[in-house]
Amino acid sequence: MHIAIAGNIGCGKTTLTKMLAKHYGWTPMFEPVDNNPYLKDYYADMARWAFNLQIYFLEKRFKDIVQIALVRDETTVVQDRSIFEDAYIFARNLRRTGRMSERDYETYIELFELMMGMVHYPDLMIYIRSGIPNLVNQIAKRGREFERTMGIDFLMGLNELYEEWIATYPERLIIVDGDQTKFEGNPEAFSTIIDKIDRVLFGIFPEEE
Repeated sequence: MHIAIAGNIGCGKTTLTKMLAKHYGWTPMFEPVDNNPYLKDYYADMARWAFNLQIYFLEKRFKDIVQIALVRDETTVVQDRSIFEDAYIFARNLRRTGRMSERDYETYIELFELMMGMVHYPDLMIYIRSGIPNLVNQIAKRGREFERTMGIDFLMGLNELYEEWIATYPERLIIVDGDQTKFEGNPEAFSTIIDKIDRVLFGIFPEEE
């Protein structure tokens, strides 16, 4: 199976990916951040590096999708961020805010749509919904210097596009309230997420256990 974790920057995707992988014995697949050759340049000058970064992420995410397809019937992969977010959220936000040119955006979307002919939806999408104060706090706590240049308006734009996308998402979906459900270091809160996953994926209800 393929499980994807979606959500804005700093919402807790990587943490939840690790926790679910450990709980279920799933194989985690993480977003390429630490070794990303464009990320620091991008945050220093988004307009200059937006297209380069988005193409880099698209290529990496598509490669991940191909790998997942090869093992999907044998194991379960839980993925930190989906390929859909690259196009429907991040590239769209960059175009909408003028940080990506219309020419670059159209080229990017044409490539994305070509890839979509080979991409299947995840068996389950888990969306972590989080408000701006929580995102800002989490981004500050993880201490990535290059992320400090992000403005609140940028995060708000991403949140708006996430809500638009999730409102029309056509497949199995679980929404986690990232502001209220502090799953890290909180077994009770984490168990509520597990209960939802068990119910949706396996038809298991807590009272039946």
